[in-house]
Amino acid sequence: MSRAFFDTNILVYLCDCSNPERQRVAKMLVEEVGSMQSGCISTQVVQEFYVTAVRKLKLEPLIAKSLMESFLNLNVCQLSVEDIQKAVDGHILWQLSFWDALIIVAAAKSNCARLYTEDLNHGQVINGVRIVNPFLEGDK
Repeated sequence: MSRAFFDTNILVYLCDCSNPERQRVAKMLVEEVGSMQSGCISTQVVQEFYVTAVRKLKLEPLIAKSLMESFLNLNVCQLSVEDIQKAVDGHILWQLSFWDALIIVAAAKSNCARLYTEDLNHGQVINGVRIVNPFLEGDK
């Protein structure tokens, strides 16, 4: 299996009991890809997860921290100033938000063939990375 990158929303759904179907899909996906040691995230995803878990899911900070740390068994891409510059270029060229461009840059830097997210256009290939929305029926 080739490497796959998880956007923040996939990890958030793992902890979101208000949407059991998305939680189930996210859990299956992370378990499948993570067990093969081909799952990747970035330092951006780690930070965004913590903030979202505390603010939107209303988790206690220590619980959110513990969950965040559990994701560090995935391959973690360290973002650099050069990556930020590439994301600025991507923001301009790909017509995406800076944050989405930074996720794509991190996925490409991590040699991921797929980026699992619900935030971008399913099936689109950007910077050599195929966007996959795992919550669409039949397109996992």
